[in-house]
Amino acid sequence: MWQRLGRILTTALVLVIGAVVLVLGYAFVSNVLAPSQDPVREENPAELVGQTIQIEVRNGSGVTGLAAEATHFLRREGFDVVEVGDHTSFDQQRTLVVDRVGDPASARKVAAALGLSEDHVVEDIRRDFFLDASVIIGLDYETLKPFQNGSQ
Repeated sequence: MWQRLGRILTTALVLVIGAVVLVLGYAFVSNVLAPSQDPVREENPAELVGQTIQIEVRNGSGVTGLAAEATHFLRREGFDVVEVGDHTSFDQQRTLVVDRVGDPASARKVAAALGLSEDHVVEDIRRDFFLDASVIIGLDYETLKPFQNGSQ
């Protein structure tokens, strides 16, 4: 009986260690193959505080909780999300990253972190916003990295 219990415990221990090795291996490969974005602006045209790209996240889709979830994702990516809330309407078809200070490179970094191409970056200079870019989440939110399976 004790021998059988010992074999069961040994087998369980080997399975747990194997699972841990697989998870660590997956994490390592994911970090190597998927380079992360550098959330630091190269220039500071609006003379904002610090070097980290400052953004706001607005929900333009009407789906509850999207702005908060995107905010958590972007903060994990190293961006400074300074404002979160709803957009002026809930009929935004495409997600946009809006350059607010004339620094398209920073806006493109935000777009890349979300998995968006450069054609989702637009310019609307608003120096009174005191941030680099605005993210307006559209009805295409399921295509964004924060909302894809396994990214949450």
